[in-house]
Amino acid sequence: MKQSSKPLCLIYFKRFRKDKPLVLPFKKQVKSWQKANRKMGWSIQKFEFDRLIEPEHLNKKDFDEGFIGSILCYGFGDDGSAHSDSVLSGKLAWDYVIRKWNVKIWQCRYIDFDKPENIRLRPKAPKRPKGFYTRKFKPGNHRIIKTSSQFRKMLKNTTGCGPEGIQLLTITHPHFVRLMNQRKMSFMTFADYDVALLGFYDFYDAVQMFCSMDTLGLGIGNLDKNYPLFGISEIRL
Repeated sequence: MKQSSKPLCLIYFKRFRKDKPLVLPFKKQVKSWQKANRKMGWSIQKFEFDRLIEPEHLNKKDFDEGFIGSILCYGFGDDGSAHSDSVLSGKLAWDYVIRKWNVKIWQCRYIDFDKPENIRLRPKAPKRPKGFYTRKFKPGNHRIIKTSSQFRKMLKNTTGCGPEGIQLLTITHPHFVRLMNQRKMSFMTFADYDVALLGFYDFYDAVQMFCSMDTLGLGIGNLDKNYPLFGISEIRL
């Protein structure tokens, strides 16, 4: 993994004013995707960007329930059922960090995006579309004691993050990472991603991302355990 001796907040992230909304304007998210597409050579076509339409604003009910804005996501590949490959969509976003970010990173050895017996979209999770899509986003609150298993049982018209969470932190909203590093935002659990600890389809863990001591980490957490510093992020369908 690449490393740097410079503080994470100085080498990559611009200062983020407190009076600005956490979720960036749609046009800025589009520009972030264009930049990543150029750097990584993902071959997202110009017409896909041209036909993007800004999503509707969140309503009072959304805000009352803790949603803070709409995030722009992209579904790469094909899962064989006319939907995107959600594991590939997360892998490519994490590759962006490995190849293009000049920060310290850490990756749990049990996460192998290239092995289906190691990581998957949880069986009951909604399939993700191909190409661009938007979702209303709700950051998790680490002060609410809830395990991923409990969270999954409570879901109705929302679901946990999968590739959306990794894309959020690495492509459209990297300032979230700096806020995590400063303990101004909870670390995140992505409850729609299953991880098998031993790689034999024993899917008892979920993907987690955090930033601490200027190191961005991609790890795992047991589905039945509560992690004090981690909140479970949520998206509305």
